[in-house]
Amino acid sequence: MKPLLIALLLGAGLVVSGPTRAAAALPAPKIKVLIVDGFSNHDWKLTTQLIRAVLEPTGLCTVDVSTSPPNAAAPGWNEWRPRFRDYDVVIQNTNDINGGPPWPRPVQVAFEDFVRGGGGVYIFHSAQNAFVNWPAYNEIIGLGWRKQGYGTAIAVGPDEKLVRYPPGQGRNTSHAPNGDVVVHLLGRHPIHEGLPRAWKTPHLEVYYDARGPAQNVQVLSYARDPRFGENWPVEWTVHYGRGRAYIATFGHVWRGDVQPESMRCAGVQTMIVRAVQWLARREVTFPVPADFPGPDRKSIRAELTGLDGAVP
Repeated sequence: MKPLLIALLLGAGLVVSGPTRAAAALPAPKIKVLIVDGFSNHDWKLTTQLIRAVLEPTGLCTVDVSTSPPNAAAPGWNEWRPRFRDYDVVIQNTNDINGGPPWPRPVQVAFEDFVRGGGGVYIFHSAQNAFVNWPAYNEIIGLGWRKQGYGTAIAVGPDEKLVRYPPGQGRNTSHAPNGDVVVHLLGRHPIHEGLPRAWKTPHLEVYYDARGPAQNVQVLSYARDPRFGENWPVEWTVHYGRGRAYIATFGHVWRGDVQPESMRCAGVQTMIVRAVQWLARREVTFPVPADFPGPDRKSIRAELTGLDGAVP
């Protein structure tokens, strides 16, 4: 371009220094999150409200909810078809462990395709108990609440090396009563960047002998089971096709809970947001807060707002 023409265009404001500077000024699009709920042996309604109360105030996400009919005989079951492909991250908050319905096969296929094609899925607390007869779901979660004869269990040895127990060895998946538990990080992961290597959280259930295909599993953290004194995973990830799954036992919400400390823990709230960023393939930028717990102290925040019965 001739110098005189460049000067004229600059004077008119029609020439910019390049696309990168303009693009850098644009805010990143919000992460599109879908929570799927509708049935569980836990309080799934309150769990969904609490997750939203953690995510939405950050300004990083938009959150929608798809609630299924309560059972396969209920009206609308044949029409319930969540549009997983419209979202970056799906948070799975259903659990059929006490005889709830399996998802309709078209919904299962859509979910499998979503994850296989590159979507992110957060298996929230008891959702890892779900759908034992769904092979692809077992592959996506890696480890779940299963009987002794099903799949491989993964423990963490005293030297922090993983120990695999084949089908039939060990116990059915279970847990001791929940309580204050110290979580230990294993290795380094973007979700954990800047965190202390150990931190205490309340009302955590340490699942022992969680079992499954145990393929493509990366254990991110572990805790000691108070019943047998063994170390078991608390958080892990699974790669399924081009997709990512994050599975964690944080966030126990039981029937009758109102403002459970398990969801008011500063550490758990930080993990939820950071996991969603990672699942959406965004840079994990959510800061480690000043009130993040340490190995000898919990950090319980004020009651979450925006819930039924709470001050908005």
